[in-house]
Amino acid sequence: MPLIKERRVAVADPWIAVADGDALPADAAAIVSAARWAAEREALLGRNAPLDVRLKPDQGPETIVADLDRLALVAVEFPAYTDGRGYSTARLLRERYGFTGELRAVGNVLRDQLAFMARCGFDAFEYAGKTPVEQALAAFDEISVVYQTAADRRRSAATERSDRSRVFLNGTCG
Repeated sequence: MPLIKERRVAVADPWIAVADGDALPADAAAIVSAARWAAEREALLGRNAPLDVRLKPDQGPETIVADLDRLALVAVEFPAYTDGRGYSTARLLRERYGFTGELRAVGNVLRDQLAFMARCGFDAFEYAGKTPVEQALAAFDEISVVYQTAADRRRSAATERSDRSRVFLNGTCG
């Protein structure tokens, strides 16, 4: 699957997803499940190569919050486009727990979700959609007005409207 980072197609992905029970690559960056992280935490922390965690939809960020300062990447799984729990996980990681590393959406990541995922704090996406990935990138710029604040810190329509109306409080424009 193509990887989107910084709103463009990434040339290479240094991270390897490793299934539970499979051997870890010796010197390569690897992503393991949260269950494996919990079971083998001490041994995994001793690795010299980067190692990061993949959360399933039913695993909240609380399962890894104690180790966030050691993680450069957290992958959040979307098993179906109808499962929105990953959006909440992303916002919690960014806003409540202050995670500043790469937040990657994985699984059933489609074009129509990209802008919403970015608003929640995702900055990398394993794209699984049928639309060619180069065309899917346009999704990031299709929503010009937002009605809620989110992890991306865009100003809401209400805030914009309020700021514009203050200009004319005293009958002046400035």
